[in-house]
Amino acid sequence: MNHSPSHERKPWGEYRVLHDAPGFKVKRVDVAPGQRLSYQRHAQRAEHWVIVAGRARVTLEGRELELVPGQALDIAPRQAHRIQNIGAEMLSFIEVQTGSYFGEDDIERLTDDYGRADSK
Repeated sequence: MNHSPSHERKPWGEYRVLHDAPGFKVKRVDVAPGQRLSYQRHAQRAEHWVIVAGRARVTLEGRELELVPGQALDIAPRQAHRIQNIGAEMLSFIEVQTGSYFGEDDIERLTDDYGRADSK
């Protein structure tokens, strides 16, 4: 079992690990109004996002789309992606990670609003 904390605050909001097992991890991610996660990619996992509250602008490999509750998106390993809260309310989504490794060190940050981008 991966020993990630069950709850972690971030500059953009917070996430909670709902389930962590070999082969998959499930998180609830809450993004504050006007905030966005880093534009990032992962080498060792895919992600499936389901919007449950709020309005999202997702950037996937340079393409932008807007998602509302009930809509979902699949992100393959190595695809660059970002999500932003474009509404006035909290944006909440469920993230299902599948793959062989789910550590936070499998995040390659391409750009970041909070000074955490990788210098490669």
